[in-house]
Amino acid sequence: QVRLVESGGDLVQPGGSLRLSCVVSVNMFSIYAMAWYRQAPGKQRELVASITNDGSTNYADSVKGRFTISRDNAKNTMYLQMNSLKPEDTAVYYCNRDRGVMLSWAQGTQVTVSS
Repeated sequence: QVRLVESGGDLVQPGGSLRLSCVVSVNMFSIYAMAWYRQAPGKQRELVASITNDGSTNYADSVKGRFTISRDNAKNTMYLQMNSLKPEDTAVYYCNRDRGVMLSWAQGTQVTVSS
């Protein structure tokens, strides 16, 4: 069974930065396309950023130029560097596969951007 563990969320002021981590408990992590998703209160979960097994990346328009997705296959870990945070970035952030059979959703990590 594959397990996902997100961490790194916090309360931060507008303009601040956070780095989220996602550890994936599977040996074949290196072949998976992965993604960060987020869900704000009362809203549908949305895709924030994705990364292929080869390292190609895509970003939602709302985060382009501010967020950077990366992965370390040796550590079975994916990251999301979040800079210039805005109040509208406030959400629970989740990691999962970008495509194929989705894994069971974990609890996510709360990011709150507020002054």
